[in-house]
Amino acid sequence: MLSGAIICPDQKLAQDLKQALGDTHRIAIVRTVARYLNGLDLVRFLRAAAPEVIFLSVQSRREALDTAQAIVTQAPGTQIVAVDRACDPEALMETMQAGIREFMYSPFDAELTLQAVERLAQILERHPPSIESSESLFAFLPSKAGVGCSTVALNTSVALAQIRETKVLLADFDLNCGIIGFMLQIESPYSVMSAAENAHEMDEDLWQRLVTTRGNLDILPAGKLAPGFRIEPAQIRHMLEFARRNYQAICIDLSGILEKFSVEILHEAKQIFLVCTPEVPSLHLAREKLRFLRSLDLESRIRVVMNRATKNPLIPNSEVEKLLAMPVYMSFPNDYQGVHKALTSGKQVNKASEMGKGFQELARAISGSKKSVVENKEHGLLEMILPRKRTGTSPQSVLSS
Repeated sequence: MLSGAIICPDQKLAQDLKQALGDTHRIAIVRTVARYLNGLDLVRFLRAAAPEVIFLSVQSRREALDTAQAIVTQAPGTQIVAVDRACDPEALMETMQAGIREFMYSPFDAELTLQAVERLAQILERHPPSIESSESLFAFLPSKAGVGCSTVALNTSVALAQIRETKVLLADFDLNCGIIGFMLQIESPYSVMSAAENAHEMDEDLWQRLVTTRGNLDILPAGKLAPGFRIEPAQIRHMLEFARRNYQAICIDLSGILEKFSVEILHEAKQIFLVCTPEVPSLHLAREKLRFLRSLDLESRIRVVMNRATKNPLIPNSEVEKLLAMPVYMSFPNDYQGVHKALTSGKQVNKASEMGKGFQELARAISGSKKSVVENKEHGLLEMILPRKRTGTSPQSVLSS
């Protein structure tokens, strides 16, 4: 079934057209707008609705043709159908000269409407519309609760949003213990759950009510604890498709429980940051999660991030890499005071601190402006701490994005 939108100031004409299109059972109207759009309003409309076909009233010909030209520029391949109350030869000629090949008029004949929709379907099968969509979706997955995954996700998101012309979404999908809203002192009645419940009807106006904006960063908190709330895979797909069209980067903080919807997000992620600490329980669970992710064929997307690292750790990164059969992508120092100060102020960690600089480095690395370097190796200690037989693939570089 095709997705369509109607732009028509004449509400009666729009309603008659919607009924006629519905009778074909071949096209679903996702949005109806009662005014001509241009500029940023049109861009937002196209990114939010992503229609394959736009039925455009030519009641005001000049405005209609300007809108059509902007649609062609912003969303190449989107099919445009001119709509009018009558078959006006002059309007028909002008729209054809503007490159619009379909013209529908009231009263809408059922057979002619179906034929028009079938022609549009054939064109779209050969040449689907091209709407800009970001591939930069990053998932932050804790090895266990309490390793500071939310701190890494939040501060990396803030650093990404400070890169020029980078609009970032930070979404907290930890429905059990989501803390992003608390960390940023956000008091909002809306949450990820609100977005999931409205995923199929999402538009730009509703989305702006759901998110909290801080500069170039939009935040969608987890909301209040809601045991038993489920997000269906179809809702996840609609939410992520919407976000990809509206943001240059998307950061998602996960619970680590690997719920069904979390696995769906991991499959969509460009990179998965597995956050651990240099402690035996954390590394044990990191190894278990890696085993599971490898079974899903996601190993090439995983980046191991070591949080709360010290200069002389009991378990050095070289031993972590042996255990996990994967290099440590980046380490962040243990800065309890810095994190505490950020929490009490509702802001990010101080950019000038060692930890703050690390988050900026990670943001530059995943944005493509800088590559990270795997840390120097040390040897021997882990084998005494965890004398277990290791299985899995050999360590390999996963630094390429």
